[in-house]
Amino acid sequence: MEFEISFASNSWSHKTLNLSKVLNMIISKVILKNWKNFQKVEINLNERNFIIGANASGKSNLLDVFRFMRDITKDSGGLQLAVKERDGVPKIRCVHAKRVSDILLEFHLSNHIDDAKPAWIYILGFKNIGGGIKDIEPQVTVEKVYSEEAGKWILNRNADNEQKDKEKLRFTYLEQINSNEKFRDVYNFFRNIQYLHIVPQLVREANSYMLASNKEDFYGRNLLEKISKTKERTRLSYLNKIEQFLKVAVPQLEKLEFIDRKISADGEAHFEARYKHWRPSGAKQSERQFSDGTLRIIGFMWAILDGTETILLEEPELYLNAEIVKQLPEFIHKFQRKRKAVRQVLITTHSFDLLDTKTINASEILMLNVTDEHGTEVIKASENKSAATKLKAGFSPAESVLPEIAPKNVRHSLSQISLFD
Repeated sequence: MEFEISFASNSWSHKTLNLSKVLNMIISKVILKNWKNFQKVEINLNERNFIIGANASGKSNLLDVFRFMRDITKDSGGLQLAVKERDGVPKIRCVHAKRVSDILLEFHLSNHIDDAKPAWIYILGFKNIGGGIKDIEPQVTVEKVYSEEAGKWILNRNADNEQKDKEKLRFTYLEQINSNEKFRDVYNFFRNIQYLHIVPQLVREANSYMLASNKEDFYGRNLLEKISKTKERTRLSYLNKIEQFLKVAVPQLEKLEFIDRKISADGEAHFEARYKHWRPSGAKQSERQFSDGTLRIIGFMWAILDGTETILLEEPELYLNAEIVKQLPEFIHKFQRKRKAVRQVLITTHSFDLLDTKTINASEILMLNVTDEHGTEVIKASENKSAATKLKAGFSPAESVLPEIAPKNVRHSLSQISLFD
């Protein structure tokens, strides 16, 4: 199945211009110590990253470290809220943590994937304090910022040096506008990270679900509202590309339109699709009649198109036909290129079809392997001897890599389970 879609240049002026340099940065490396599944890992990232692993190996937890940084920097956010939303430090700290109980996160931000040195390095360490009559809460143990432009560490906080006012250790400098002026680029980068995991039912029945005021819409409930707020010229450009894709992916679909709430009969924004039909005018459907797969395609494509910041995608293959899934890596690659910038994408997946293409480089695949002693380890497919050998022999990433992260003896073990005694 071939998708011939025009990728003509379009206006991206709806984004804040003074953030363009910041949002074009990427995370070139992340180092995690005692973060959830990961006792200690160091990961070099690419512009496009496919995260694979067995169930409960830590794929979502790896993405969550970037969401955690976004929660620290978002409006009404901060370290205390970010930890609380994850049920406290004990639920975040790796169960394999031994003598060192602190959680330590290190991020290298670069202007280009091939840069010899990162533009910024941000390090954050924290642990639990309190107990007894005092509430248990996270406390900063270390916070450091390195600037390549300055050629030095421009922030170097240490809990031992701030004992006179321990209240300060409840907050990061990163989250405080009065304290992050010298590294505002880092703050802006983290707070603009995007995460999406479209739930079709929420798009279809948005008015049936209430979203708490302090919660972000990661699941597409407000997709239609977000589209309605996009400038008309930009909106039409995006929808035109989505329509081209849907014409190939969805049988008999001829036209996709967005009905603004200003002209909608019920005062709400809607999608409207026209399908080929025996009647001359065809048949029309709103998003309430769209299939789960159609809504996932629209939400997924809109997310890729709308922005330049790093984006996190959970299992984009859900609800989609295998032939459509096979096209997603190339689709992502093409739409990552925006003007002179490249948008970084991190994707979790279980899909054989998504990885069944030779357009994915071995260095783009992160393999998560669970160990008994050290928690989950992360290596690139290019560093796995067996997978690398198969790839060199001409096998696809799916054929080469997925068998390496599958639970051992799963087929034999499951076949031995009886439903009846």
